[in-house]
Formats: sequence, structure tokens, C-alpha cells
Amino acid sequence: VAPALALRDAAWRELDAAQRAERERRNPLPPDLTDTEGDQLAALERQLRQDLGSLTAARRAERRAADIGRERAGLDREARADDQTLLDAAEWLAEWDTARRAHQQRIETAQEAATRAEQLGARIEPAAERLAAARLRDRFAGELRAAEGELLAARERSAQAHEHWLDLKDRRLRGIAAELADGLRDGQACAVCGATEHPDPARAGAGHVDRATEEAAQAGHRRAEETRREAEAHCQSVKEALAGATATAGDSAAGELAAQVEELRAEFARAHALGADLHAAREALGRAEREYERRRAEQQQAERRAAARTSHREALDRERAALEEELTQARGDCASVADRAGRLERQVALLAAAAEASRTANACAQRLKEADAALSDAAYRAGFDTPQAAAEALLRDDAWRALQQRLDDWQAESAAVEAELADPDALAAVALPPADPDAAYAAHQAAAGRLRTASATHAAATERCTALDRLSAQAEADARALAPLRAASDRIARLAALASGTSTENERRMRLESYVLAARLEQVAAAATARLHRMSAGRYTLVHSDERTGGARRSGLGLHVIDAWTGHERDTSSLSGGETFFASLALALGLADVVTDEAGGTRLDTLFIDEGFGSLDEQTLDEVLDVLDSLRDRDRSVGIVSHVADLKARIPAQLEVVKDRSGSTVRHRVPS
Repeated sequence: VAPALALRDAAWRELDAAQRAERERRNPLPPDLTDTEGDQLAALERQLRQDLGSLTAARRAERRAADIGRERAGLDREARADDQTLLDAAEWLAEWDTARRAHQQRIETAQEAATRAEQLGARIEPAAERLAAARLRDRFAGELRAAEGELLAARERSAQAHEHWLDLKDRRLRGIAAELADGLRDGQACAVCGATEHPDPARAGAGHVDRATEEAAQAGHRRAEETRREAEAHCQSVKEALAGATATAGDSAAGELAAQVEELRAEFARAHALGADLHAAREALGRAEREYERRRAEQQQAERRAAARTSHREALDRERAALEEELTQARGDCASVADRAGRLERQVALLAAAAEASRTANACAQRLKEADAALSDAAYRAGFDTPQAAAEALLRDDAWRALQQRLDDWQAESAAVEAELADPDALAAVALPPADPDAAYAAHQAAAGRLRTASATHAAATERCTALDRLSAQAEADARALAPLRAASDRIARLAALASGTSTENERRMRLESYVLAARLEQVAAAATARLHRMSAGRYTLVHSDERTGGARRSGLGLHVIDAWTGHERDTSSLSGGETFFASLALALGLADVVTDEAGGTRLDTLFIDEGFGSLDEQTLDEVLDVLDSLRDRDRSVGIVSHVADLKARIPAQLEVVKDRSGSTVRHRVPS
């Protein structure tokens, strides 16, 4: 009976709640609908929903009308912006021709200034050179005056020293008898008369000049003469420098040239400053032209937008007029369709809530009747006279819960005991012999010791593996870093061996310096061949050779001769003594020519040749001297040191060394 009683109580509570909810839902309804049946309320709700559905299109039309208003406002804003754009473009374009002419004038001015700056820049350097030459000319003029004064003084001192020396020499010669007498000894023959007796030797008189005094005077004369020659050379060099500076500067004063240079530089600076504006002027013209194109495009776009806007505005006006007619009918007595729709939605919601609450209350009343019938039937079957008697016999909740708790506890304890008794481990343990805790403890301790040893061994092995991994990674990184270094080192070592001539790739074992010098040696050999051809009557030609001479010897600086008589190339060691001499002389002359070219045109004016002419035959000697004479024809001095008698007839200016008992002397000799 208890479930039926519970069901009947629940139905009663639901009915009470539903009736309260129905009263709450009916209170907001109009007075004429307060007592209306639920079916009528549902029918009225459906009718209002139909009216609300008919307003959906009107609400869309109302939103479209609002959109049209905003669109018209946007068109008006666009129209005002385009009007301002057209006004700005018209004002700017009206000034375009004037602005373009101004930009073009600026570009033309900058171009003319750049051209002028280029012309002035080409004139500045020659003007500056003339100014520098003029300043050098003025300085050299002062130096020339000082040098001429020094030269005059040196000449006077040289003349005085010469006269002093000649005077002392003359006085010594006059008293030479006393000097000879000073060396006489009894029993020794006189160097003049051969007598061995010297009864009355000459005596030195007052003012006697001895040999040391004369030699000192002669040395003073030589120093004075050397000073005079140096002064003459200095004076001549100053004259040459003055002539060169005067040829460059002309007769214009240095101040005038300086003013011209400053004026040119000032004009160049002004023209350069104006010319530097050329790029900016072109950029400005480009920007102005781009701005012109932009303004023109904006003007045309604004005009097209204005034309399109007019037709669009007319279409919007027609659409809005049609919508307003439709909305007037849809609004009714409300301010807007949305207000009317909101009122209908609120009415529909109230009617729907009231109808639903009425239906719920009716359903709850029906369930209560069914629960009363089920309770009466259950009480009769259980032997109670009335449902009230069954309700009085029903246990209270606390008593029922206490009995249920006792039953649950007993069932749980019984299940736990049965599970323990049925455990296979417990049944197997009963059949085992008694346990030995001491032996188990000892086994446990031994196992723990082995575990600690194994753990320590494992930890050490893990640490060594980690260290090995770290070292392997480091070794791999070092190997990767070392690979390019080893490659670079190998490349540099190969280059060093190649440059030093020790590499197997260097087939000729030629050093780098020999390779560089070989180019110069080729030039020297080519220059020497021009002279050697004449000296050898066209027989020999000198060529550079980089062939190895055998063994471990290096190559690069070898010389061979090509013998035109045989057509073969051979080593220079196969030349005879005379051929070796004039080949060496040709090389010396070729080297002088190459050095002259390499030194920027500095001339080697003097050449001395010591011996070697005695090894030449008469014909070869003539050819060699012809070559040396050609050097003299080009204002170069050639000095020959030789004892060959045939040279005395060929050499116009000679210094002859004469030997006697008192020593060697040098005298100037001109052949007759």
C-alpha cells in the first residue's frame, strides 16, 4: 500500500502546485479572459500568432526603410566629400601649368649648373698646377739667387786656394835643394850629382815650405774645388727646376694665379651646389606629375560617382515611398511595426503561458483521481478497510531506515566472511608448514645487499655511459670542427710547398720569388738581345729558361742563348770568354733599360766597365765599342777601365794612371 500512498501524495502536491501556477499565469490577462477556458485561450493564442506572422514581412520592410534612410545619408556624405574633392582638384589643376613650368625651369637651371661645374672642375686642376708651379718658380728664383751667390763665393775660395797652393808649390820648388840636402848622408851618393861627399849642403832659409805644407794646401784646393763643383751642380739643378716651373706657370704672378684658382673654386662650388639639386628637381617633377595624375583620376572618379549617385538616389526614393505605404497599414495604432509586433508577442506569451498552466492543472487533477482509485484498490487487497487505515499502519521513516541498516550490515558481514573462507591463498596457507621468520629475514638482508651492489654498479655504469656519450659528442664536434681546419691547413701547406718549390706538383721546383723575378728576367733578356745582336753580328739571342738543370737543383732564373749559325739553343756556360763578356755587357745594358722603365723614367746616366776587353778580337771589339758609342750619342756617360792599347785610339777622353817611384798619379790625356 505504501507505493500507492506515495503516488497519491505526489499527485496531490502536483495538483496544488499546478493550480497556483495557473492563477499566477491568469492574473496578467485582461479581466474578460480571466475565467476563460484553456481551449479558448489556446485558440486565441493561435489567432494572435497568425497576426504576428503576418507582421514578419512588414518588419523586414521597416528595417529596409531604415537601411534606405542610412544609405541616403551615406550618399549625402559621399556627395559632400566628392564635391570637396572636385573643388580641391579644380583649384590644384588650375595651378598645374605654372607649377610644371617652375619644375622644368628648376631642372634646366640645375642641368646648366652641373655642366658649368664639370667645365670649371676641368679648369681647376690645371689652374692649381700653374699656381703650384708659380710658387715653385718664385721659390726657385730665390734659391737661384742664393745658389749663384754661393757659387760665386765658392769660385773665389777655389781660386784663392789654387793660388795659395801654387804659391806654396813654387816656394817649395825654389827651396827644393834644402829639402834634398836634408836627406844627404856622408858616404851615400847624392841623388842629383852622385857624389858621396857633401862639403856644403844647402840650408833651409826663412819661409821654407816643406812637402806636408804643400800637400795640405793642395788638399785644401781640392776641397774648395769640390765645393765649387757641388755649388755649380746645385745652381744648375735650381736653374733647370726654375725653367720647368716657369714653363708651366708662365709669367703670371702667383697672387694673380691664386686669385684665379680661388675664383674658379668658388664658381665651381656654387655651380656644384646648384647642380646637386638636379636629382631633387627631377624627383620633385616626378612627384608633381604623379600628383597631377592622381588629382585627375580623383576628379574623374568623383564625377562618375556623382552621376551614379543621382540614379541610385532616385531608385531609393521610389523604393522608400512604396515601403511607407505598406508600413502605414502594418503599424496600425502603434508607432512602429516593431512596437506592434512586440505587443502581439507579449500577448501571445501571456496566452500561451495561461493555456499551458490550465492544461497542466487539468492533467494533475486527472492523475489525482487515478491515484485515489489505485490507493483504494491496494488497501482493499492488503486487508484494510479504508486507505486511511493503511496509512496509519505504515512505518515511520526513521524506524524503517533503522531496520534496513541492520539488514544491510548483516548481509555485508556475512559476504565478507564467506569471501575470506573461500580465498585460495588462505586455503593453501593452511596446508603449509610453520613459517621461519629468521631465515626469511636473513634471505631478505642478503637480497637487499645484492640489490645495493647491483644498484651501485648500475649507477656507475650509467654515469660512465653518460660520460662516454658526452665525450663521443665532443669528439664528433671536434672532428667536425677540425675537418675544415685540416682542409685549410692542407691547402695552405700545399700552397706553401708550391711557392717554395718543394711540392711534387711544382714540376720545375721553381720558387714563387723566382717565378716573379722570371718575368723581369724575360724583360731584361729581351732588352739585352737588342744590344747582343749588334755585338755578336746578329748571331746570338738571349732567352729566359725555366728548365731544371738536373738533380735537385731548382729552375726559374736560367738563361740560354740561341745561336743563329746552328739554329740551336744552348746554355750560356758554353760561350767563350769574349762571348761571355759581351753577353754580360748586353745584360747589364738591358738591366739598365728595364730599371729606367720601372723607375718611372729615371735615367741611369753613367756606366763603368772594368776589364774584359782583352778577351775580344778586333772585329768584336769594334762592334762592342759601336754599341757603347750609341749610348754616348744619347747623352749617357760610359767609363772603361782597361789596359788594351787599341782602346787608346778609340776613347776620346782618357784618364791615364802613371806609376813612378813616388807613387801613382792620374793625368788627363787626349789622343792626338
